Amino acid sequence: MIALPPGARVWLACGVTDMRRGMPGLALMVQQGLGRDPHAVDVYVFRGKGASLVKILWHDGVGMSLYMKRLEAGKFIWPTATDGAVQISAAQMAYMLDGIDWRNPRHTWRPQAAG
Repeated sequence: MIALPPGARVWLACGVTDMRRGMPGLALMVQQGLGRDPHAVDVYVFRGKGASLVKILWHDGVGMSLYMKRLEAGKFIWPTATDGAVQISAAQMAYMLDGIDWRNPRHTWRPQAAG
């Protein structure tokens, strides 16, 4: 898990992104497509067409990082909007990266250990 500094915002880039893009291409997409500063201390998450791959672009104030995660089974839950960005919390991003529906996570009841 990425340790985000306090105040960092997480943005999901709506729609589908070409996953062949690297760090410069995604940073340009943040700047031109989303109208945001890719060098701010925010996290930008992009999803591919197959919905099982995401790329995370983050500038921590020192340098830019590009992370990638592919789910072995299932798909990442994504907003239905086709353009723009949706802001989520760091906890919701953690759910999403674990393959959990970040929009409505449910706590499953677990019985206490016997005896």
